[in-house]
Amino acid sequence: LLGVAPFAMICGVAMVASGIAPVAAVLMSIFVFAGASMLAASQFLSAGEPVTMLLLAVFFINLRFTMYSASLRLHLAPLAWRWRLLVAYLVADNPYAVSMARFADHPQDRHKLAFYLGVSVPVWLCWQLALAAGVLIGTRLPPAWKLEFAAPLAFLAMSVPLLRDRAMTAAALASAFTVIAAHGL
Repeated sequence: LLGVAPFAMICGVAMVASGIAPVAAVLMSIFVFAGASMLAASQFLSAGEPVTMLLLAVFFINLRFTMYSASLRLHLAPLAWRWRLLVAYLVADNPYAVSMARFADHPQDRHKLAFYLGVSVPVWLCWQLALAAGVLIGTRLPPAWKLEFAAPLAFLAMSVPLLRDRAMTAAALASAFTVIAAHGL
């Protein structure tokens, strides 16, 4: 939760800074519940990019949830339809990772749903509250501060801890150079 709250707050500030109405930002968070996609959407909106490009980017960013769902299915498939819908709605990076580690260590556990909900619901609540706080903060900051940088900064902050070896660093540098070289496109 200590990692979720700051990310959600940055997301809320970035959404407001990009011109998304505060109520719309909070509703988007409730209905979408995908932070990276919300940050990307705020970036695309602030840059005036076409909605089709925004939707395409969000689609590719969220493809990972397909893989998450497929592996969760191995553990939660016997659940009733309504529980599977709730699990699908609550799929997020942190709860997925923690749950899969637990399920690998306790494959015969009969309380997998309870564990998953015990991890996912607090993350969801923390995200929603912190995002709403970020939205409130964002509405009180002067527009002259130009906070559109918050979204790229959040992505950068998420990426830096992944640079653990030469291969990851080389991939990040190649990506950075490609973005700079292709900026005009």
